[in-house]
Amino acid sequence: MKINPESLALVTGGASGIGLLVSRSLAAKGARVVLWDLNREALDRAVKQAAEEGLRVEGMVCDVSDRRAVYEAAAKVREKWGGVDVLVNNAGIVSGSTFLETSDEKIEKTMSINVLSNFWTLKAFLPAMIESDRGHVVTVSSAAGIIGVTGLADYSASKFAVFGLHEAIRMELRKRKSRVSTSVVCPFFIDTGMFDGVRTRFPLLLPILKPEYVAKRVVRAIERGSRRVILPRFVYSAYLLRLFPVALFDAVSDFFGISAAMDHFKGRRP
Repeated sequence: MKINPESLALVTGGASGIGLLVSRSLAAKGARVVLWDLNREALDRAVKQAAEEGLRVEGMVCDVSDRRAVYEAAAKVREKWGGVDVLVNNAGIVSGSTFLETSDEKIEKTMSINVLSNFWTLKAFLPAMIESDRGHVVTVSSAAGIIGVTGLADYSASKFAVFGLHEAIRMELRKRKSRVSTSVVCPFFIDTGMFDGVRTRFPLLLPILKPEYVAKRVVRAIERGSRRVILPRFVYSAYLLRLFPVALFDAVSDFFGISAAMDHFKGRRP
C-alpha cells in the first residue's frame, strides 16, 4: 500500500528496537505514527526526537498484554486520529532460558505479550480495516517460529503461535476477498540488544541481522504487499529440511549451530 500523509500507522513495542526504526521510516514517508509501549521514558524520547526532525510521531503508554488496556487505548486512537491503516504487531520479550529453567510467570508473560496481544490489537483494529476494505497488518514472528531453538522454548512457542494466527487471518481475509493485506516477518537473530550474546556458526549464511536492514524490509513489505518476509533467505531451507527424517533434521541443525546459538545469551540489560 502507498504510505502518504493520510496514512495512520500503529506500532506496538514502538519505543525501541525494530519497532522504533519501522516507526521512524513510516513517519519519514509522511505517515502519522502512533507508538504503543510500556516504557514511558523511551516513548517520550522517541516522540521528542521525531518532533525535532519534523516527523509526526505520537506516543501512548499501553500494556498490550492487557485486553482491556488495548481496547481502551484503541478507542482513544480512533477518537483522536481516526482509523488505523497500518498495524504493526511488533511487541515482544524473550526469557532466554531452557524450558525447565523458565518460571511459570515468565512463560505466562511471554505468551501474553508475544501472542495474546496480537489477538487484542487485531480485534480492536481489523474490523474497521475490513469495513473500509483497505489497510495492512504486519506480524513480527521469527525464524524461531519456523524451527525450535534450544533455550527459547517459550519464545519459539509464541512465535510459532503468531505465525499460525497470521496465516489463519490471512486466509480469512482471502476468503472474504478483502483488500486488507498482510505481511509476516520471520527474521533470524537481530542485533538490537534483545539477543545480546547469541552466536552464529556461519555468519555468511546466517548473519546476526542489522536492525536497520530488518526495519527497511518491513517497510518495503508494507509498500509492496509482500506476504512473507524471511531473513536471511537461508532460513527458507528449514522448510525443505522438514521433508527429511527428524534425525537428519537435527543433525543439520546441530551442524549449523542452531542448538548452540543461545549458549552465551545475555539479553538486554536495564
